[in-house]
Amino acid sequence: MTSISATFRSIGLGVLSALWLTGATEAAEVRVMISGGLTAAYQALVPEFEKATGNKVVTAYGPSMGTTTNAIPVRLERGEPADVLIMVGYALTDLAGKGKVVAGSQVDLTKSPIGVAVKAGAPKPDISSVEAVKRALLAAKTIAYSDSASGVYVSTEMFEKLGITEAMKDKARKIPATPVGEIVAHGEAELGFQQISELKPVKGIDIVGPLPNELQKITIFSAGIVTGSKEPEAGRALIKFLASPAARDTIIASGMEPIAN
Repeated sequence: MTSISATFRSIGLGVLSALWLTGATEAAEVRVMISGGLTAAYQALVPEFEKATGNKVVTAYGPSMGTTTNAIPVRLERGEPADVLIMVGYALTDLAGKGKVVAGSQVDLTKSPIGVAVKAGAPKPDISSVEAVKRALLAAKTIAYSDSASGVYVSTEMFEKLGITEAMKDKARKIPATPVGEIVAHGEAELGFQQISELKPVKGIDIVGPLPNELQKITIFSAGIVTGSKEPEAGRALIKFLASPAARDTIIASGMEPIAN
């Protein structure tokens, strides 16, 4: 994979000037709240942004929705400071509707497909078709899904589409805050469903593959500026960087598809 530094060299320093829009002479501290889907790529890219701009990025992690103490909406409600939110697109839009995100600041960054995981070394079920997925679900003794966008879809739409909602009640469970892959790795669930980008960093699992197209649900991850941000221009520069061609290879390697802006 081409390194981000190599990418910078190939496209020239003019891109960096375009990314850092403030013209500031002093470094800024950019506070970010981010959900799991884009985390792996983000963690690889942030040091390059800091090196290029001199800014410092401070990050808080949590799901895009839900009521756990680290969920992004809950963090905002209790007054935790932030400049940038990176999370499921429709959840960000909801926060914008409540006045917590600056109107017009939202940028769609990536598309993220749902994948299926098993414990490392365990037999991989056939998930190549709708009927194959249904058979795999019915055969599994335990199933785990997230408390965020992918899990909402799996539990409220996919099970119903497959006609197995009742059969799933006693063996499929929602996993709050913890990555689903960790539950699978510990042997607490035979099958795990979550965005592939969130499964890939977890050790001790094998990713069977993405759901077939007929069952797939693509989640959009977006970024926006928090209302009342102390560093809105530095925040916009970070978002512009994450949406730039320089970030593309890293995003693809994490299991997501960049959205051209």
